[in-house]
Amino acid sequence: MFEPLLIIFIAIALLYDFLTGIQNSANVVATVIASRAMSPRVALIVSSLANFVGPFLFGVAVAETIGTDIVSQEAVTVPTAMAALLAAIFWNILTWWLGIPSSSSHAFIGGFVGSALMGYGINAIQVPGLTRVLLALLISPILGFIFAYILMLLFLWLGRSLSPKVNQFFLKGQWITMITLGLSHGTNNAQKVMGILTFGLVAFGVLSEFVVPSWVVFVSAGALALGTLFGGWRVIRTIGAGLYRIRALHAFSSQIASTSVILGAALLGGPISTTQVISSTVVGAGSAERINMIRWGLASQIAMAWLVTLPATFLLGAIFYFLLVAIF
Repeated sequence: MFEPLLIIFIAIALLYDFLTGIQNSANVVATVIASRAMSPRVALIVSSLANFVGPFLFGVAVAETIGTDIVSQEAVTVPTAMAALLAAIFWNILTWWLGIPSSSSHAFIGGFVGSALMGYGINAIQVPGLTRVLLALLISPILGFIFAYILMLLFLWLGRSLSPKVNQFFLKGQWITMITLGLSHGTNNAQKVMGILTFGLVAFGVLSEFVVPSWVVFVSAGALALGTLFGGWRVIRTIGAGLYRIRALHAFSSQIASTSVILGAALLGGPISTTQVISSTVVGAGSAERINMIRWGLASQIAMAWLVTLPATFLLGAIFYFLLVAIF
């Protein structure tokens, strides 16, 4: 049932999942580490466990979007899926090495569309589904910024007459907010791999229709959690210390806002960029206190990386598709 090429495909998908965990672990733990709510090792362990549990709690709506709403049934082939994964893996490694918090979601979507177009032309793209995905990617960081900005203003207003001891509440409260952020992060990101794995199983003829098997949920959650445990320290430093000096209140506000947007998108089936959302909430929380405290030069570099990711991985997906077809 599991021929060698299928095993290779599954291994590549899980490698992408593992690298996503390394890259995105920074997003979940950077603020709790920077605010000194947790030690780095404890933060990574707790986040890893939360990322593992999350995919079992909130359904598979994102996986179904990936597997059925972006490309047509005729483009459900092994080269299409494998090229998309290779493009995303290449981009994840490059941006991780550079210490840039790039979006693995952007990378995968770009590679997916590029490979499908190279193999099957414009008719292979389901425009309504792709439009919904792109809108989710665009709107979610804006919502994250706004939510974090409002929450930060609210907490500043509520705490104006309180003693500095209130910071202990925001420090200890991050245990709850970081766990819920890890749960939401795990469910949104692992479901992308669930979608592509199930997509591949249909292409190989192992499944007759797109239904996510239980073992796919388990291995997708496990690979993401393992990657999260190792942590992407370059990116952690970028988010946790590069944008501004994060204090407990910034971290608390950012985590609540991020959880709201990411979990809401997962329940609605939107494969958003958790990197974008969390980075935007960090900037939103800092801007609410004092807009000139943000190192806008670094923020603009991060934004530029997001803008470049889609066209770059689109091209990579097309190239990898061409190479895979030529080889096999």
